[in-house]
Amino acid sequence: MASSHAESRKSSSTQESKRVASGGRQSMGSTKSAGRPSKPSDKLNPKTIDPFSNSNKNQSAFAAIYSNGGIPCRLTHGSVKHTLRWDTPPEQVQYDPVLVTLAEGLKETVHPYTFVARTGFKELLEVPGCSNRVVPLLPKLAVAMRGALGHSDPSVVTGGLDAVAQLSEVVGPALNPHINKLLVPVSKHMTDKKHKEKVVDTLHILENNGGRECLPMIKSKIPTYSSIFT
Repeated sequence: MASSHAESRKSSSTQESKRVASGGRQSMGSTKSAGRPSKPSDKLNPKTIDPFSNSNKNQSAFAAIYSNGGIPCRLTHGSVKHTLRWDTPPEQVQYDPVLVTLAEGLKETVHPYTFVARTGFKELLEVPGCSNRVVPLLPKLAVAMRGALGHSDPSVVTGGLDAVAQLSEVVGPALNPHINKLLVPVSKHMTDKKHKEKVVDTLHILENNGGRECLPMIKSKIPTYSSIFT
């Protein structure tokens, strides 16, 4: 009987020793795992990186505003093409400051900001009867759009010219007092083969919508321009 009790105590002691040793190994493993230095692959994990995070360094002003919800729309990835989903219907959007912010974003070169700025600007100008809301913003819009028109990236310049043409179609001669601000950067592309045709088309639209009083303004900045009225 004594021998049986002794063997029982010995067995219990052995099991306890194994349990403690096992726990120690698990604790060490856990500590080692917790202290494991991060791998480069961890930083590339899309689940841990938010491309619109406010903590991203070197964000442009437009990117920061978009990331903080300052523009009431979001990019929707489609199977064929991307679209914008507006949180507020375009006809109810506060054009000041949203349209001005989108105009400033026309100089963006990084996706999705390029798409958001160009498409958002275009869709707000397509709202029926928006001209009354756009005309008071022309001084701000003209200054904001210069960034795209004077850019070194050809696609940005093209997008800026498209925006100017659409703006002219919407506001007509109301753009004339502000046209010089747009013509200065545009004139620099007149001799560039990549942009010349697009520039001429845009100037034709400006002159057609601005009337004959627009011609002297264009000629003062681009003497080689030929009027559509001649």
